[in-house]
Amino acid sequence: MAKELFGTNGVRGVIGTEMNPELVMRIGSALGTMIKGRIAVGRDTRTSGEALASAMRAGLLSTGCDVVDVGILPTPALQYLVREHYDGGAMITASHNPPEYNGVKVIEGDGTEMGDDRTIQLEALIKSRDVTVADWRAVGRLTDESQRVEEYISSIVTQFPEKICQGMTVVVDPGSGPAATTTPEILRRMGAAIHTINARFDGTFPGRLPEPTPEGLAPLSEMVRATGAAFGVAHDGDADRAVFVDEKGVFVDENVTFALLAEAACKEKTGLVITPVSTSDLIADVASACGCRTITTPVGSIYVARTMRKYIEEGHTVAFGGEGNGGLIFPNHQFCRDGGMTAAAMAALIAGTAEPISGLAGRLPSYTMLKEKIHTRDPKRLISKMKECADGISLDETDGIRIRWKDAWALLRPSGTEPFVRLYVESRDPIKAEEKKKTILDQINH
Repeated sequence: MAKELFGTNGVRGVIGTEMNPELVMRIGSALGTMIKGRIAVGRDTRTSGEALASAMRAGLLSTGCDVVDVGILPTPALQYLVREHYDGGAMITASHNPPEYNGVKVIEGDGTEMGDDRTIQLEALIKSRDVTVADWRAVGRLTDESQRVEEYISSIVTQFPEKICQGMTVVVDPGSGPAATTTPEILRRMGAAIHTINARFDGTFPGRLPEPTPEGLAPLSEMVRATGAAFGVAHDGDADRAVFVDEKGVFVDENVTFALLAEAACKEKTGLVITPVSTSDLIADVASACGCRTITTPVGSIYVARTMRKYIEEGHTVAFGGEGNGGLIFPNHQFCRDGGMTAAAMAALIAGTAEPISGLAGRLPSYTMLKEKIHTRDPKRLISKMKECADGISLDETDGIRIRWKDAWALLRPSGTEPFVRLYVESRDPIKAEEKKKTILDQINH
């Protein structure tokens, strides 16, 4: 059996078509049937968030679960609070998707996103509607604990030496999302002087779209240069990712961010680095140089997080984990992507080395990674075509299909959140990367 409603990171859709309050209430009823106890509900700033959060609360309450409203907050903040206080959680968010989208991420009691097996069970309950309906004496109780987000902020700040960023200036762009009240405060408490842009809750996202692209971050870059900041940091729609511009306002590739923070973690603790098959070879290079070994997973933070936990439970040391999209996982903090923690770790790294991001990044090996979105109604046909490019080379089918040549690799896989197939091609040689990309596109479009 496979997931049908839920993708790589929850269920998402356009409001009024694929996504509506009735569906979310059914998800809540199914979740309350599976998880008994106190369940926390949070949301991002999207205009449809309150309606969907109300539907989720109604579904949960109807099963007899007590519901705790934690308000607008980053997804990793909800995950931290669930791990510390509650039996489960539901986050109303569409992460990086455009404003017309919304969705649901389901959080287990340990703070991780629900795994595939449990999600399939959840989907079966949603489909069958064979859910618990409490009588009038057993309906759940609703309470408000939105103030608990303070615990999340403190949990990050206390990971670092007191006022480690004293004298540093940072520009924060939360993208009108929930990190507007968390990341600036985290960095202030670490001693940094903070400037902000797009730092008011606004589900219409007037400054830029929820996906932090180099084009959308042009105002952030301009403010970094104008203020002489050490760097700028921006988040996606639910702040489980962080991306950076350096002190010159130049966008820092997310794999470079991953490499810098993985290197710092590996210098502190030798062990495993866990990352998906879509991540740059740069991560393996950096990890290997520090005596660490890299292990790959299917694409999706849930697979990275659960693999990290699996190896730790088996007695292995796990130094770091994450994805090459700005979603990094710090095992000493929690097992989920955390944009606020990533911002804090980068600030601490720069403060500790007294070297700018551009200088740190300039010492890393240089790779060219090309990405392409291919819209198709038949992903299996494209993947089959991709196999023909392998020329007898062994294939990695962990997620989609990955081909590794001596001087390059390519991955083709269906998106878990949007209706297209993603192609990744990487090589140390930019010309070789372009050649491989052209060859694959010609082959699969033939």
